[in-house]
Amino acid sequence: MAGDALRAADLPGRGRGLLAARSIREGEVILTEQPLLLYPASLASLPSFCSACFRSLSAAASPCPSCRAAGFCSPSCAAASHPRLHAMVAALVPPQMLPPGFSPDLTAALLSKDRTNSFSIMEPYRPEVPQPLRKARAYAVYPRASLLNHDCLPNACHFDYADRPGPGNTDIVVRALHDITEGREVCLSYFAANWQYKDRQQRLLEDYGFRCECERCQVESKWKQDDDSDGGDGDDTMEEEEEDGNGGEGGDDGMEQEEGDGGSDSDDDFPHSYFFVRYLCNHGECYGMLAPLPPLPNGEPSHVFECNVCGNLKNEDEIDAPDGGDSSMAD
Repeated sequence: MAGDALRAADLPGRGRGLLAARSIREGEVILTEQPLLLYPASLASLPSFCSACFRSLSAAASPCPSCRAAGFCSPSCAAASHPRLHAMVAALVPPQMLPPGFSPDLTAALLSKDRTNSFSIMEPYRPEVPQPLRKARAYAVYPRASLLNHDCLPNACHFDYADRPGPGNTDIVVRALHDITEGREVCLSYFAANWQYKDRQQRLLEDYGFRCECERCQVESKWKQDDDSDGGDGDDTMEEEEEDGNGGEGGDDGMEQEEGDGGSDSDDDFPHSYFFVRYLCNHGECYGMLAPLPPLPNGEPSHVFECNVCGNLKNEDEIDAPDGGDSSMAD
């Protein structure tokens, strides 16, 4: 069961983290958790999403009777948000009484800076919106999930199902990308896996206060050093990785070597190329993570992968197809 899959530990040089408390199967749900704190990403998002459950609002949404800025998708969500208390706070601290330079917008901005412990609940995926322009609808803090450390070749990824019906739509769901041995640290990527080395390092240093020294970064830092010594600009790209072969091993346990790999020299230069072929979604250029669906009741792998960004499903044999094309099961 998911509840016994992880244990917290103090890790040298990494702070607190979560380790596999037992062997974990690919696709297994290893953590499901309700948010301890949930708040809108910005005031601009209030008209588009329910202020209680953060589902997308329809034309039939009910406006908040106190402020008229927030909206609710149902009477139950409106009741859960305690509109009378909302009205009391608004009356006691009207905008003109706030300290100089302080505003509701600033409050939302300060909360949104809490990146070290919060997860973004994203707006619905739209193919026409480029990856860098996608926005969060809300931020959530989850007690155990906040202990998951970063790796540029993660062995797990998280899903949010904010618009699904029923309770628990803001819960975080963490699934294993591949088999994880007992005692191995379970890690997520804090951003899209196709980011370049210099962009990943800059983001981690500015928002999280550390430089990544994972296996992938160690390899790509050598590319940058080689480019600098050759007079290049050091701009390592995903295209370079994909063009130089896709038959290497992943940088973590549980990732198998691609069939037909003869152990060429290029595999030493690109040991993580197989990771991108297998786990990076290319549907609509969303570049989300493809995680296997949970194992079947008989314990066999599902052989179906789900993207944590666009929600697209793909068969395993189509992902590993030689042409590398977009072989989606459903749009």
